[in-house]
Amino acid sequence: MSVNLANFKNIQERCQQSNATLVAVSKIKPIADILALYSASQRDFGENYVQELVDKQSRLPADISWHFIGHLQSNKVKYIAPFVHLIHGVDSLKLLKEISRQGQKNSRVINCLLQVFIATEETKFGLDESELEEIIQAVHNDPAAFSHVQIRGLMGMGSFSDDLTLVRNEFKKLKALFDSKKESIPAQPWDILSMGMSGDYTIALEEGSTMIRVGSLLFGARL
Repeated sequence: MSVNLANFKNIQERCQQSNATLVAVSKIKPIADILALYSASQRDFGENYVQELVDKQSRLPADISWHFIGHLQSNKVKYIAPFVHLIHGVDSLKLLKEISRQGQKNSRVINCLLQVFIATEETKFGLDESELEEIIQAVHNDPAAFSHVQIRGLMGMGSFSDDLTLVRNEFKKLKALFDSKKESIPAQPWDILSMGMSGDYTIALEEGSTMIRVGSLLFGARL
């Protein structure tokens, strides 16, 4: 077992001080490791792959809040719709509509975050500001089409860089965007800003993150 409980305690304390939520990123990690953190009071876990998430959800305690943090394809939403707590990476209007459709089928409202592209790497997914505004306007203009999703805020990934000033500025930009859109969807509780991972979560918390996604500091490096 590779769980680092000392790191977990330290990160948990930082989150409590900042009134933020820690999502333990458990992708490709075994059930035993998840249970070790669960026993230490962690309840929010994040997965990147639909099949793995469905499998783990069926084998682990029912009070775990499962976060889908990977790139989600519309045709796979149906598999996680019955139980997922929060979908972090909504990056298209098509995907948001499908999540609402599957939420209706399962008689539940599914919490979502809109993923914004803030990094320098072209490999990262996400919306630009005009695409973000387009989705917000679509929800505003036709709320019935999105009656089974609740947009809770934004998610973004900083650049994978040793330039901490660059990363900090990216987080500042996302926080400013988050604040500017707060009044755009009055029926939504717009209260989650998911930014910060193992290498930059301290900066993210300093810049106003309300949710961090940490994997390797808790579970060890992925081979």
